[in-house]
Amino acid sequence: MSKNFYVTTPIYYVNGDPHVGSAYTTIAADVIARYKKTMGYDVFFLTGTDEHGQKVEETAREKGFTPQEWTDKMAPRFEDMWNLLNVSHDDFIRTTQMRHKKAVTKILKKVYEKGDIYKGEYEGKYCVSCETYVPENQIVGENGCPDCGKDLRVVKEESYFFKMSKYQDALLEHIEKHPDFILPHSRKNEVISFVKQGLQDLSISRNTFEWGIPIEFAPGHITYVWFDALTNYLTAVGYENNLDMFQKFWNEGEVVHLLGKDILRFHAIIWPCMLLAAEEKLPDKIVAHGWWTVEGEKMSKSKGNVIDPQAETERYGRDPFRYFLMREVHFGNDGDYSTTSMVNRINADLANDLGNLLNRTLGMYKKYFNSTVVKGTGHQIYDDQIKGLWNETLKSVEKSMDKLEFSKALEAIWKFISRMNKYIDETMPWALAKDEEKKARLAVVMNNLVEALYKVAVLVYPYMPESAQKIWEQLGFSENIKDAKVSEVSPWEVIKEGHKLGDAKPIFPRIEVQKEEPKLKIEENLKIEKPISIDDFNSVEIKVVEILEVSKIEGADKLLKFKIDTGSGIRQIVSGIAKYYKNQEELAGKKVLAVLNLNPVKLRGELSQGMLLTTEEKKRVKLVEIDSCVKTGSKVK
Repeated sequence: MSKNFYVTTPIYYVNGDPHVGSAYTTIAADVIARYKKTMGYDVFFLTGTDEHGQKVEETAREKGFTPQEWTDKMAPRFEDMWNLLNVSHDDFIRTTQMRHKKAVTKILKKVYEKGDIYKGEYEGKYCVSCETYVPENQIVGENGCPDCGKDLRVVKEESYFFKMSKYQDALLEHIEKHPDFILPHSRKNEVISFVKQGLQDLSISRNTFEWGIPIEFAPGHITYVWFDALTNYLTAVGYENNLDMFQKFWNEGEVVHLLGKDILRFHAIIWPCMLLAAEEKLPDKIVAHGWWTVEGEKMSKSKGNVIDPQAETERYGRDPFRYFLMREVHFGNDGDYSTTSMVNRINADLANDLGNLLNRTLGMYKKYFNSTVVKGTGHQIYDDQIKGLWNETLKSVEKSMDKLEFSKALEAIWKFISRMNKYIDETMPWALAKDEEKKARLAVVMNNLVEALYKVAVLVYPYMPESAQKIWEQLGFSENIKDAKVSEVSPWEVIKEGHKLGDAKPIFPRIEVQKEEPKLKIEENLKIEKPISIDDFNSVEIKVVEILEVSKIEGADKLLKFKIDTGSGIRQIVSGIAKYYKNQEELAGKKVLAVLNLNPVKLRGELSQGMLLTTEEKKRVKLVEIDSCVKTGSKVK
């Protein structure tokens, strides 16, 4: 199997500044690029800007610029943002570059000479904002674009058409033969359904404005924006001027496109048909993620709730910001961005779990062995358990990352981190240190903790590169972690006797939020001592959630641990209802109600991020079950 990997983001439209959606896609691409490098792949990571089209030409004119001046002004904003977010792209392409114009000319000529482009006339509705023609059966309301809602223009002009309908069956066959061509699979079903309705030939030229790439065989016409923009993925890997590079990364490499779900059809329908016509290989995976809301509401400038990635990184740090975006929701689902969720992630996952593990380990090693690794002897079953879980973690992470399931990979990593925190409680180093005869066993325990942190740093590096480097430095390693390979740190006992550890310094400081007096006090059984207003009730976030897993908590007979799907992410809730549900397995798959905006707490060492609602009748407590047809994440009002 080839060890070449090529990952792309969409090229971002220059008429607006980078936002949390574009940051999300770009950080995801950066994470998979960094991860593949740790797995020994030769990686090429592309991002860039889309700079042609009628909207750019009109906006430039309104602002008093030429189109080129306007794009020269806007493109650096994206490069600056990606540098701020520590994005490690190998190339930043602009569609106004000469190399791209040559590549577009090449592919157009090839498809034209094949007989798949013909001259005709287009008459119909056109959306300038989306740069797309809209069939009559897709118009929303009287004259609205189905994607952005803006009014459509009537366009009648001579145009050249691409015979996209010719490749309908070939596209469906390819999707069927390659199950992971479109991810997540729910998006694949949407594409298949759309294609089966019948593909129409695609207008690929315009002649009513000038800002675009001229078409050699069609004087007076410029290339329609999507045929122009999509070709950038070929341009950057040498389609027109570097055939060795093109062979390595496109033909022999694994090609993965990451993008938002709003442009999936262009990438999963138009783009493959273009490549089929040009007789080029199709990408291996087209992965579409969902949209972000803010505190449950759609982002909009009028509401003033648009998330600025720069402001968030200044507030929380860029590694925590990157971690939150990748952990909070499964890539593919819609997500909700909230201050509460961000703070909970930083305090619970980063400060409490990972940060605390590092600080405790280095503090104890300094106290017991003067920060110098010593050889130990002795063995307990706990040692086998953590080593076995480490091997499982590596497999889980690789499986999840192969399907671009970033959140699931992090869940596996954090399961191991939590297990190492539990390992400290099980082995009790402080007790072993009191007995001189147990110092050799103490060394084994402490070495296992250092080994675990050394390995974990490599797994979290793609998500939090700076923090991972700091962990290595505190463990006494001066090497650059970006050069680390998972295969090299996978075996146990990598760290040798005599290695000098560093001092612990907080990497993830806890975020202290200014607390306000709660409008409503929620007791464990939701009993209200006094009448409340409708505003009080509305301050409680109650949603329909789906139970994914249920398990008992060791040493806590009354408690059950629930893994739930909130519709925008996975959470854990601990509830004291074990005695009422003897067959916990039967609860998996049921939809129930949960309060989700409570401060997280730890019960018997397990994080609880909410509360499940129950009823009580004749001393029998039952979960409030909801009909399975109700959508997960629905709010109770």
